[in-house]
This record gives sequence, structure tokens and C-alpha cells, in this order.
Amino acid sequence: MKEWIRQLPSTEPTDAQKAQMARKYGMFLHFGVNTFGNVEWSDGGIDARSYQPEEIDADGWVKTAYEAGMNYVILITKHHDGFCLWDTKYTEYCVRNSGNPTDVVAEVAKACKKYGIQLGLYYSLWDRKEPTYEKDFTDGYIPYMLNQLTELMDGRYGEIIELWLDGPWEKYCEQWRYDLIYDTVKRLQPNCQIGINHTIGRCGLGNPEERYRPCNYQEGDPIRNFPSDFRLWDPFPCREDDPKLYMHDGQLYYMPFEMTICSREGFSWFYSNIYEQKPLLDVEDTVEKIKTAFKASNMVVINMPPNTKGRLCESDVEHLMEISKKLGMARI
Repeated sequence: MKEWIRQLPSTEPTDAQKAQMARKYGMFLHFGVNTFGNVEWSDGGIDARSYQPEEIDADGWVKTAYEAGMNYVILITKHHDGFCLWDTKYTEYCVRNSGNPTDVVAEVAKACKKYGIQLGLYYSLWDRKEPTYEKDFTDGYIPYMLNQLTELMDGRYGEIIELWLDGPWEKYCEQWRYDLIYDTVKRLQPNCQIGINHTIGRCGLGNPEERYRPCNYQEGDPIRNFPSDFRLWDPFPCREDDPKLYMHDGQLYYMPFEMTICSREGFSWFYSNIYEQKPLLDVEDTVEKIKTAFKASNMVVINMPPNTKGRLCESDVEHLMEISKKLGMARI
């Protein structure tokens, strides 16, 4: 009989969690069809051919992360629209049929190896394109997800140190079969740390109530979805006495928090034709929030969306370097 891999209750961090907390500082990379549709979210209706970056400057993205003192990057592989940035076998809605067929995951993995940066991946649970999502969910969409996660985790892209799962609010917790997702990932990448957005709170449709925002966490709060490896709720900051122990089925689990920061004010994940008109975050305030997270033994990622040319915005890079220098993290 197959023995399932499970996260074990513990009031102390595992070795893999300690390694994640030591990574500390990373870059989030939002890129895809939304970049070319000038939207933050889309429903799968944007033509794949509209995705046509002049280049995929993965070397430049990762080099910037390295120079800023970051230790890892998290790349969007599939957002809620269902468009995949790698040449997946399981959907036609991917780079293979786009205006630029480059496997972006492969290019970022190669750049990470070059600069000694570790690779994490974001994958949207919610998929507004895939037909099986709305139909036979358990027998149709769950295998679809597991097949795609297997492609991403089977070693072709090297070691994957983090899996950032998003979109859990669209279905009830039990529908997602997190146990199967966790087992699939851990068998292929045992040290990969798995986080599910909106981690803490009561299970149900929609976002958890404000009581469960990171600034309000209390020890023993309920784990909303599944006892994964770390907590997420973007883009909210934590407090310095951020608690680490949370409850699932009457047992406590140790879970650090990863704080996500947009470079610009407002909801600014993907590049758009108005992105550079949005004000950059105040440097001093951002530095203080990051210092607070670090004091709490938590991780921080700063979002840096490539533009339609496939390159980072120069103003974002300058802003990031200013933040990193004030933190004493920059490598240049």
C-alpha cells in the first residue's frame, strides 16, 4: 500500500524550514499574457499569440536579484488565466503556441544556476481556461494539476526550493486535494517548501476575514487549507512578534511567513501600459517593513514584473537597489 507523505505536527522548524528562513530575501517575477493584455487578472480569453516579448532576459532578471542581495526568485508559471510559461504537454494555452515559444522556466532555471540563486515557482490553483476546472473537478482538473506540477518538479528545471500556490478561495478546501498536491511535490522535490495563499483562517469560499490578516495572527489560529510549510497572504506585512504555531485538526504546526511586496503602489503585480505611471513605494517605509519581517525570522519577496520587451523596468531596478543598500544586503 502506498504511504502518503504528510507534513508532521511540530512546534519547531524542520531543516527545510530553517533553510527557507535563511534564504530570507527574494524576487517575485510576474510575467505572462496579462503583461500583454494590460490587466492584473484575465479569464483565459487573451490570445496566446499576443504574448510576444522581444526577448526573455532571464539573465538580467536573475542578475538583478543577485546584485540586490537576494537569494532566490519565484517565477509565475501559470496565473489564473491558465497560460503556461513552459512547454507543457497538457494544454495548448502555453508559450509553445505564442508569439515567443521560449520556455521561460528553463531560462530562469539556467540563469539561477549561473548566479547561484535558488529557484521557486508560483502556480495558480484557479484556472479560468482549462475546461475540466468547471466540470468533473476531482477526476478531471485534479489530475491536470498533478500532471503539470510533475512537469515542473520532475528535475528538468533542477532543484525547486519553493512552490507558491494561489487561488484557493475559488473552491472549498477539500475540493483541492492538497494531500495529493503535497504528496506529488514532496516525492519529486523533498525540500521544496509549499505555501498556499490565504493560509490562516476558517475554511470557506472567498477571502478569510480581516481578523486573519498577518498583522492580527495569534498563536493557535486555524490553518485554513492544509498544514503546508509556510504562510502567505499577499501583499500584507507581518508584525515583529509574528507567531509561528498554528492549528490543524487539533495539532500545532510550525509555519514561518513569507511577505510579498509590490514595487509600486496599488495592485501592481503585472506590467501594463500604465504600470510605470504608478508611484514607487516609499523606500524608508518599505525598508522598515522588511526589517520587521527579518526580525521575526520571516522571508520577504519583492515583485519585479518584466515589461513587454521581456526586461525589468530600469526605475524598478534602481528602486530595488536603493532598498537593498539601505538594508545592507546589496552585493554591488
